[in-house]
Amino acid sequence: MTTSASLPTGSEAAISTGGSVTDRLVKANEQYAAAFTDPGMDARPVLHVAVVACMDARLDLHAALGLELGDCHTIRNAGGVVTDDVIRSLSISQRKLDTRSVVLIHHTGCGLEAITEDFRTELEMEVGQRPAWAVESFRDVDQDVRQSMQRVRTSPFLLHTDDVRGFVFDVKTGLLREIDPGQPPVDPA
Repeated sequence: MTTSASLPTGSEAAISTGGSVTDRLVKANEQYAAAFTDPGMDARPVLHVAVVACMDARLDLHAALGLELGDCHTIRNAGGVVTDDVIRSLSISQRKLDTRSVVLIHHTGCGLEAITEDFRTELEMEVGQRPAWAVESFRDVDQDVRQSMQRVRTSPFLLHTDDVRGFVFDVKTGLLREIDPGQPPVDPA
């Protein structure tokens, strides 16, 4: 795996001298496409699983879960939170593309733990319009995974809610820790 931390030292200089990050990505795609062969797959995941995870750049889901191209649907957003749009994607994934299992992955050190719903007010003050969406910030990652599992399990739009499991990915060790959906939150007092 190549990460931006392991790119040749001249790449930032190349970007700053007339190129952009997007230009670099397009160039990388040209190299990828030159060696690309059609894998002969359709949109149905081989493993019949949808993974909902945070958009955090430290999570390489395919590597962390031993997945190959075509194995799963991957749905990512800030926090890996189950929102209406995630339910929309899961509904399509299950009803039209045959997924049966849902894996939810939050992680340690998530940026949503450091902000509050006040972010919406800040945006409103800056741009003159309040966002319709919730930030979905949280303080307890385990409890937020439980809440996300509950949202999936109780959605009337989803056909398959019996195999829903939630995890917290440790960004320091790379290990997943499974969250018990029925465990009550611990009172920090």
